[in-house]
Amino acid sequence: MNRVGPRQRLSTRLVFLGNGLAMAAWAPLVPFAKARLALGEAELGLLLLCLGGGSLMAMPLTGMLTARFGCRLVMLISGTLVCLFVPGLAFAPSPLLLGATLFAVGASIGTMDVAMNVQAVIVERESGGSLMSGFHGLFSAGGFIGAGLMAAMLWGGVTPTASAVVIVLLVAALLLLAAPHMLHGADGPAREGPLFVMPHGAVIFIGALCFLSFLSEGAILDWSAVLLTMEQGLDASRAGIGYAAFSVAMTLGRLTGDRVVRKLGGKHVLLLGGLCGAAGFFLSVLATTVPLALVGFVLVGLGAPTWCLFCSRRPATSRPCRPAWRLRR
Repeated sequence: MNRVGPRQRLSTRLVFLGNGLAMAAWAPLVPFAKARLALGEAELGLLLLCLGGGSLMAMPLTGMLTARFGCRLVMLISGTLVCLFVPGLAFAPSPLLLGATLFAVGASIGTMDVAMNVQAVIVERESGGSLMSGFHGLFSAGGFIGAGLMAAMLWGGVTPTASAVVIVLLVAALLLLAAPHMLHGADGPAREGPLFVMPHGAVIFIGALCFLSFLSEGAILDWSAVLLTMEQGLDASRAGIGYAAFSVAMTLGRLTGDRVVRKLGGKHVLLLGGLCGAAGFFLSVLATTVPLALVGFVLVGLGAPTWCLFCSRRPATSRPCRPAWRLRR
């Protein structure tokens, strides 16, 4: 039986913050990796698939791991692997090794991601209040802190490898602070039934909205720095400000989104958020100056959270949901 109180809520927030920090470390490193390995856009695009591929392979398995070994052990092991693999993104000497490292980072972050959301679901349920939006807001806060700190260090002349090490040290410190109050196991016995059920109806629609949100965030994470360096001529050491601007806007959207939805209604927010995100992509791609591109990233950051907010506020169906499959963002 898990006992949930203020310490468990704080522990969950720290893990979300650390996961956001780790994810953000990659964005400022993309132009450095591209230049170091002399990669073309097509080659870089193929390598970037490795990050998502690692997450895609690991996430479906994490529910079973947390059910068997508990949230705490899975978060600590995956978080340790994140800290070990992320610095390798800064010095991988060949495209093959960079792809393997990206796959390992994606799998580790994805595993940590699902496990921390399993804990978040339990903490929210046992606390009797709405906490998930705030947890996800801290993930986004970790994004702009991590990207901003990386950009500041690179701009100040710190090497990419040393900058990445600083980020993983911060992640490790957050995990150590959170570890004593992580939940040791899933709350109650695991449900019996098939591991996969063919989605239908509203589930497909909600999944499509989540896919759009993930796609938007992934595009900014992987390509914002490249766009700023290649199209706007921004120095690679400062290119991380693109993802930082996006993360600031996403944090504001997540922390205020529930109130906006209550005031305007879910359908209106979904429509306005979609238009905002689309306008942001068009502006960032067509912009002729760095400030305009940053405004575009901010618009995408404000629009993307509305899709997941809409999904999270849908009425519950008659079928119970397994917490292990509830993901972030």
